[in-house]
Amino acid sequence: MEGRRNEAQKSNLKPRVNRVPPGDGEETAEVMRFLNQLVTEVARVHRGDCETRLPSTPCSREELAAALPKWKRFIDLAMVTLLFPVWLPVMTLVALWVAVTSPGPIFYRQPRIGFKGRRFMLIKFRTMKVNAETHIHEAYLEHLIVSDRPMIKLDSTGDPRLIPGGKFLRATGLDELPQIFNVLKGEMSLVGPRPCTVGEFERYAPEQRARVNALPGLTGLWQVNGKNRTTFRQMIEMDIFYSRNISLSLDLKIILRTLPAIVGQFSDSVQPSSRSSARPTPPVKT
Repeated sequence: MEGRRNEAQKSNLKPRVNRVPPGDGEETAEVMRFLNQLVTEVARVHRGDCETRLPSTPCSREELAAALPKWKRFIDLAMVTLLFPVWLPVMTLVALWVAVTSPGPIFYRQPRIGFKGRRFMLIKFRTMKVNAETHIHEAYLEHLIVSDRPMIKLDSTGDPRLIPGGKFLRATGLDELPQIFNVLKGEMSLVGPRPCTVGEFERYAPEQRARVNALPGLTGLWQVNGKNRTTFRQMIEMDIFYSRNISLSLDLKIILRTLPAIVGQFSDSVQPSSRSSARPTPPVKT
């Protein structure tokens, strides 16, 4: 009897484990996976790794240094650091919105073309439903490339593939905020041509591929000079101009004009009449 009482007392001392029902905290798990990946990538950048997991054109450190001079890298890191109290809460709210309004992953990752044709994995907030068809967008892009018309997004026509609030996130550029981590990794800069998709790059004419002679950016000369009001040809011309004329003064001008440009783009997105009458506008000189 004494032995049985001792065994019962030992069993009562064993720690109890509260099991969480499966399916709870999926949004938290997604955020934690992203943070884990972020820590891994930051460690890789700190080691000085230049490789990616995607097959790409070789890129030497000397070429990257030319595309990302010290002053440009300083501005990138300084602005990301100083604005940390602003972009982190905004990113958290957007992540929660995507998680609550649409089942599936919070983030969307896609191979993009970076400096000198080097591929990297771009990250953004998911604004479309899971497994949304992409052939519609590809056909529309093909049409914009061969036609001389403003590059109005499909969002303006009420794209049914968008999640609730997706149009607002895309119009304001909030879906692009996670690319701050691409900037920290040195794959992008705050200022530069927008990184194109692999399929889009394959459609470029040889002379148009000079667009990738600059590190891609979150904002750029095209974005502050009309964006959706300009044609594909004008976008290419502005991005090539930037790649050949990178300077501190030009970057600062583009950064200062980015917020007014975003406000203008959002205004256009809620005024169908102005969009339908939009005409191509010539590049604005800087």
